[in-house]
Amino acid sequence: MYLASGWKEYEVLDAGGGEKLERWGDVILRRPDPQAIWAMQAPDLWKKADAIYHRSKAGGGEWEFKRQLPERWQVSYGGNLFYVRPTGFKHTGLFPEQAVNWDWMAGRIGQARGEVRVLNLFGYTGGATLACARAGAKVTHVDAAKGIMQWAGENYRLSNLDSTRVRWIVDDAFKFVARELRRGNRYEGILMDPPSYGRGPGGEVWKLEDGLYSLIESCSRLLSDRAVFFLVNSYTTGLQPAVLYNMLLMTAGGKVEADEIGLPIRSGGVLPCGASGRCIPC
Repeated sequence: MYLASGWKEYEVLDAGGGEKLERWGDVILRRPDPQAIWAMQAPDLWKKADAIYHRSKAGGGEWEFKRQLPERWQVSYGGNLFYVRPTGFKHTGLFPEQAVNWDWMAGRIGQARGEVRVLNLFGYTGGATLACARAGAKVTHVDAAKGIMQWAGENYRLSNLDSTRVRWIVDDAFKFVARELRRGNRYEGILMDPPSYGRGPGGEVWKLEDGLYSLIESCSRLLSDRAVFFLVNSYTTGLQPAVLYNMLLMTAGGKVEADEIGLPIRSGGVLPCGASGRCIPC
Protein backbone atom coordinates (compact mmCIF):
# COMPACT_ATOMS: atom_id res chain seq x y z
CA MET A 1 0.00 0.00 0.00
CA TYR A 2 1.08 3.57 -0.70
CA LEU A 3 0.72 4.98 2.82
CA ALA A 4 0.50 8.74 3.47
CA SER A 5 2.38 8.69 6.77
CA GLY A 6 4.17 12.05 6.58
CA TRP A 7 1.44 14.28 8.04
CA LYS A 8 1.90 16.27 11.26
CA GLU A 9 -1.25 18.43 11.14
CA TYR A 10 -3.63 15.67 10.06
CA GLU A 11 -4.29 12.15 11.33
CA VAL A 12 -6.98 9.48 11.42
CA LEU A 13 -7.54 8.95 15.14
CA ASP A 14 -9.87 5.97 14.77
CA ALA A 15 -12.16 4.36 12.22
CA GLY A 16 -14.96 1.83 12.32
CA GLY A 17 -18.71 1.38 12.07
CA GLY A 18 -18.70 3.05 8.66
CA GLU A 19 -17.07 6.26 9.93
CA LYS A 20 -13.69 7.88 10.53
CA LEU A 21 -12.51 10.27 13.24
CA GLU A 22 -9.92 12.76 11.97
CA ARG A 23 -7.81 15.56 13.39
CA TRP A 24 -7.36 18.53 11.06
CA GLY A 25 -4.97 20.82 12.93
CA ASP A 26 -6.75 21.29 16.27
CA VAL A 27 -10.22 20.43 14.89
CA ILE A 28 -11.64 16.91 15.17
CA LEU A 29 -14.21 15.82 12.56
CA ARG A 30 -16.34 12.68 12.39
CA ARG A 31 -17.30 11.69 8.85
CA PRO A 32 -18.80 8.66 7.07
CA ASP A 33 -16.41 6.21 5.40
CA PRO A 34 -17.93 3.16 3.67
CA GLN A 35 -14.62 1.23 3.80
CA ALA A 36 -14.42 1.27 7.62
CA ILE A 37 -16.75 -1.68 8.21
CA TRP A 38 -14.86 -3.03 11.25
CA ALA A 39 -15.53 -2.08 14.90
CA MET A 40 -14.29 1.18 16.42
CA GLN A 41 -11.10 0.56 18.39
CA ALA A 42 -11.12 3.63 20.67
CA PRO A 43 -14.78 4.52 21.40
CA ASP A 44 -13.95 7.18 23.99
CA LEU A 45 -12.04 9.22 21.38
CA TRP A 46 -15.22 9.78 19.39
CA LYS A 47 -16.67 11.92 22.18
CA LYS A 48 -14.05 14.57 21.29
CA ALA A 49 -15.52 15.27 17.85
CA ASP A 50 -16.03 18.99 17.20
CA ALA A 51 -18.37 18.33 14.27
CA ILE A 52 -20.24 15.26 13.01
CA TYR A 53 -21.53 14.71 9.48
CA HIS A 54 -24.92 12.94 9.40
CA ARG A 55 -26.04 11.34 6.17
CA SER A 56 -29.62 11.81 5.06
CA LYS A 57 -31.72 8.87 3.84
CA ALA A 58 -32.81 11.05 0.93
CA GLY A 59 -29.19 11.66 -0.03
CA GLY A 60 -26.65 14.23 1.05
CA GLY A 61 -26.51 15.19 4.70
CA GLU A 62 -25.57 17.92 7.14
CA TRP A 63 -23.03 18.83 9.81
CA GLU A 64 -23.79 18.90 13.53
CA PHE A 65 -21.38 21.26 15.27
CA LYS A 66 -20.44 20.53 18.87
CA ARG A 67 -18.53 23.79 19.20
CA GLN A 68 -18.15 26.98 17.21
CA LEU A 69 -15.64 26.42 14.41
CA PRO A 70 -14.02 29.00 12.14
CA GLU A 71 -15.48 29.23 8.66
CA ARG A 72 -12.20 27.74 7.44
CA TRP A 73 -8.75 27.07 8.84
CA GLN A 74 -5.31 26.05 7.62
CA VAL A 75 -3.24 22.87 7.60
CA SER A 76 0.23 22.46 6.12
CA TYR A 77 2.17 19.75 4.35
CA GLY A 78 5.52 19.81 2.59
CA GLY A 79 5.89 23.56 2.99
CA ASN A 80 2.47 24.26 1.45
CA LEU A 81 -0.63 25.61 3.19
CA PHE A 82 -4.22 24.60 2.53
CA TYR A 83 -7.58 26.01 3.56
CA VAL A 84 -9.97 23.34 4.85
CA ARG A 85 -13.61 23.61 5.87
CA PRO A 86 -16.60 21.28 6.33
CA THR A 87 -18.63 21.39 3.13
CA GLY A 88 -22.22 20.32 2.50
CA PHE A 89 -21.02 17.15 0.76
CA LYS A 90 -19.03 15.95 3.83
CA HIS A 91 -15.67 16.81 2.19
CA THR A 92 -13.16 19.30 3.58
CA GLY A 93 -11.44 20.45 0.37
CA LEU A 94 -8.43 18.17 0.77
CA PHE A 95 -7.74 14.45 0.35
CA PRO A 96 -4.83 13.87 2.77
CA GLU A 97 -4.08 10.36 1.49
CA GLN A 98 -2.85 11.98 -1.74
CA ALA A 99 0.21 13.32 0.10
CA VAL A 100 1.99 10.05 -0.65
CA ASN A 101 1.58 10.79 -4.37
CA TRP A 102 2.58 14.45 -3.93
CA ASP A 103 5.86 13.27 -2.41
CA TRP A 104 6.47 10.74 -5.19
CA MET A 105 5.87 13.28 -7.96
CA ALA A 106 8.01 15.91 -6.23
CA GLY A 107 10.81 13.36 -6.03
CA ARG A 108 10.55 12.55 -9.73
CA ILE A 109 10.61 16.27 -10.60
CA GLY A 110 13.64 16.82 -8.38
CA GLN A 111 15.59 14.10 -10.20
CA ALA A 112 14.71 15.36 -13.68
CA ARG A 113 17.10 17.15 -16.02
CA GLY A 114 15.75 20.30 -17.58
CA GLU A 115 12.35 21.92 -17.26
CA VAL A 116 9.43 19.75 -16.15
CA ARG A 117 5.98 20.67 -17.46
CA VAL A 118 3.15 18.97 -15.55
CA LEU A 119 -0.50 18.53 -16.55
CA ASN A 120 -2.87 18.09 -13.60
CA LEU A 121 -6.32 16.97 -14.76
CA PHE A 122 -9.28 17.14 -12.36
CA GLY A 123 -6.96 19.29 -10.23
CA TYR A 124 -9.48 19.99 -7.44
CA THR A 125 -8.12 22.38 -4.77
CA GLY A 126 -4.53 22.07 -5.92
CA GLY A 127 -2.70 19.70 -3.56
CA ALA A 128 -0.74 18.06 -6.37
CA THR A 129 -0.31 21.36 -8.22
CA LEU A 130 1.28 23.01 -5.19
CA ALA A 131 3.58 20.02 -4.58
CA CYS A 132 4.77 19.95 -8.19
CA ALA A 133 5.25 23.71 -8.39
CA ARG A 134 7.24 23.78 -5.15
CA ALA A 135 9.44 20.99 -6.56
CA GLY A 136 10.26 23.23 -9.53
CA ALA A 137 7.75 22.22 -12.22
CA LYS A 138 5.54 24.42 -14.37
CA VAL A 139 1.97 23.17 -13.97
CA THR A 140 -1.18 23.35 -16.07
CA HIS A 141 -4.07 22.86 -13.62
CA VAL A 142 -7.39 21.83 -15.20
CA ASP A 143 -10.75 21.52 -13.46
CA ALA A 144 -14.31 22.04 -14.66
CA ALA A 145 -15.60 23.71 -11.47
CA LYS A 146 -15.00 27.46 -11.15
CA GLY A 147 -15.56 27.47 -7.38
CA ILE A 148 -13.02 24.70 -6.84
CA MET A 149 -10.57 26.50 -9.11
CA GLN A 150 -10.89 29.60 -6.94
CA TRP A 151 -10.18 27.50 -3.84
CA ALA A 152 -7.07 26.07 -5.52
CA GLY A 153 -5.86 29.57 -6.34
CA GLU A 154 -6.36 30.65 -2.73
CA ASN A 155 -4.27 27.69 -1.53
CA TYR A 156 -1.57 28.59 -4.03
CA ARG A 157 -1.38 32.21 -2.91
CA LEU A 158 -1.51 31.14 0.74
CA SER A 159 1.58 29.00 0.11
CA ASN A 160 3.54 31.97 -1.35
CA LEU A 161 4.46 30.13 -4.54
CA ASP A 162 5.64 31.80 -7.75
CA SER A 163 2.51 32.95 -9.59
CA THR A 164 4.16 32.31 -12.98
CA ARG A 165 4.55 28.58 -12.37
CA VAL A 166 0.87 27.62 -12.81
CA ARG A 167 -1.63 28.03 -15.64
CA TRP A 168 -5.22 27.76 -14.33
CA ILE A 169 -7.72 26.33 -16.85
CA VAL A 170 -11.48 25.87 -16.25
CA ASP A 171 -12.41 23.24 -18.82
CA ASP A 172 -13.57 19.70 -19.48
CA ALA A 173 -10.58 17.33 -19.23
CA PHE A 174 -11.38 15.40 -22.43
CA LYS A 175 -11.76 18.55 -24.53
CA PHE A 176 -8.62 20.14 -23.12
CA VAL A 177 -6.52 17.04 -23.81
CA ALA A 178 -7.85 16.85 -27.38
CA ARG A 179 -6.88 20.48 -27.98
CA GLU A 180 -3.42 19.97 -26.53
CA LEU A 181 -2.85 17.07 -28.90
CA ARG A 182 -3.86 19.22 -31.87
CA ARG A 183 -1.57 22.02 -30.68
CA GLY A 184 1.36 19.63 -30.35
CA ASN A 185 1.97 20.48 -26.68
CA ARG A 186 3.84 17.96 -24.55
CA TYR A 187 4.41 17.35 -20.83
CA GLU A 188 7.07 15.65 -18.72
CA GLY A 189 4.54 14.77 -16.03
CA ILE A 190 0.81 13.98 -16.18
CA LEU A 191 -1.53 13.15 -13.32
CA MET A 192 -5.26 12.67 -13.10
CA ASP A 193 -7.68 12.08 -10.25
CA PRO A 194 -11.02 11.64 -12.05
CA PRO A 195 -14.34 11.35 -10.22
CA SER A 196 -16.50 8.26 -10.63
CA TYR A 197 -19.21 10.48 -12.08
CA GLY A 198 -19.24 14.15 -12.99
CA ARG A 199 -20.23 16.86 -15.43
CA GLY A 200 -18.15 19.26 -17.50
CA PRO A 201 -18.83 23.00 -17.88
CA GLY A 202 -21.28 22.33 -20.73
CA GLY A 203 -23.12 19.53 -18.92
CA GLU A 204 -20.96 16.73 -20.34
CA VAL A 205 -21.52 13.52 -18.37
CA TRP A 206 -18.41 11.72 -17.09
CA LYS A 207 -18.56 8.04 -16.08
CA LEU A 208 -15.20 6.60 -15.10
CA GLU A 209 -15.57 3.08 -16.49
CA ASP A 210 -16.68 4.39 -19.87
CA GLY A 211 -14.05 7.05 -20.37
CA LEU A 212 -10.92 6.32 -18.35
CA TYR A 213 -9.01 4.14 -20.82
CA SER A 214 -9.62 6.60 -23.65
CA LEU A 215 -8.41 9.50 -21.51
CA ILE A 216 -5.28 7.62 -20.38
CA GLU A 217 -4.49 6.65 -23.98
CA SER A 218 -4.88 10.23 -25.16
CA CYS A 219 -2.74 11.54 -22.30
CA SER A 220 0.01 9.02 -23.07
CA ARG A 221 0.40 10.78 -26.43
CA LEU A 222 0.95 14.08 -24.60
CA LEU A 223 4.06 12.75 -22.85
CA SER A 224 7.34 14.17 -24.07
CA ASP A 225 10.42 12.04 -24.75
CA ARG A 226 11.79 13.32 -21.41
CA ALA A 227 8.71 12.31 -19.39
CA VAL A 228 9.35 11.52 -15.73
CA PHE A 229 5.94 10.35 -14.51
CA PHE A 230 2.34 9.49 -15.36
CA LEU A 231 0.02 8.98 -12.38
CA VAL A 232 -3.63 7.89 -12.31
CA ASN A 233 -5.68 7.83 -9.12
CA SER A 234 -9.14 6.33 -8.61
CA TYR A 235 -11.66 6.30 -5.78
CA THR A 236 -14.18 4.17 -7.67
CA THR A 237 -15.21 1.16 -5.58
CA GLY A 238 -14.33 -2.08 -7.32
CA LEU A 239 -11.67 -0.61 -9.60
CA GLN A 240 -8.67 -2.69 -8.55
CA PRO A 241 -5.05 -1.48 -8.73
CA ALA A 242 -4.40 -4.10 -11.43
CA VAL A 243 -6.87 -2.29 -13.72
CA LEU A 244 -4.82 0.91 -13.47
CA TYR A 245 -1.63 -1.12 -13.93
CA ASN A 246 -2.89 -2.67 -17.16
CA MET A 247 -4.14 0.61 -18.61
CA LEU A 248 -0.84 2.40 -17.97
CA LEU A 249 1.21 -0.55 -19.25
CA MET A 250 -0.85 -0.80 -22.45
CA THR A 251 -0.68 2.93 -23.21
CA ALA A 252 2.42 4.59 -21.75
CA GLY A 253 4.60 1.52 -21.12
CA GLY A 254 7.82 1.93 -19.18
CA LYS A 255 8.08 1.02 -15.50
CA VAL A 256 4.57 0.61 -14.08
CA GLU A 257 3.30 -0.22 -10.61
CA ALA A 258 -0.06 0.10 -8.88
CA ASP A 259 -1.36 -0.39 -5.37
CA GLU A 260 -3.93 0.69 -2.82
CA ILE A 261 -3.52 4.12 -1.28
CA GLY A 262 -4.23 4.70 2.38
CA LEU A 263 -3.77 6.44 5.72
CA PRO A 264 -2.41 5.08 9.01
CA ILE A 265 -4.91 4.96 11.89
CA ARG A 266 -3.58 6.02 15.29
CA SER A 267 -5.61 3.34 17.11
CA GLY A 268 -4.25 0.65 14.77
CA GLY A 269 -4.53 -0.53 11.20
CA VAL A 270 -4.80 1.44 7.97
CA LEU A 271 -7.70 3.14 6.19
CA PRO A 272 -7.95 2.23 2.48
CA CYS A 273 -8.60 5.26 0.25
CA GLY A 274 -8.72 4.05 -3.34
CA ALA A 275 -5.94 3.05 -5.71
CA SER A 276 -3.11 4.65 -7.65
CA GLY A 277 -1.22 3.62 -10.75
CA ARG A 278 2.30 5.03 -11.26
CA CYS A 279 4.28 4.99 -14.45
CA ILE A 280 7.85 6.06 -15.27
CA PRO A 281 7.70 6.17 -19.09
CA CYS A 282 10.47 4.77 -21.29
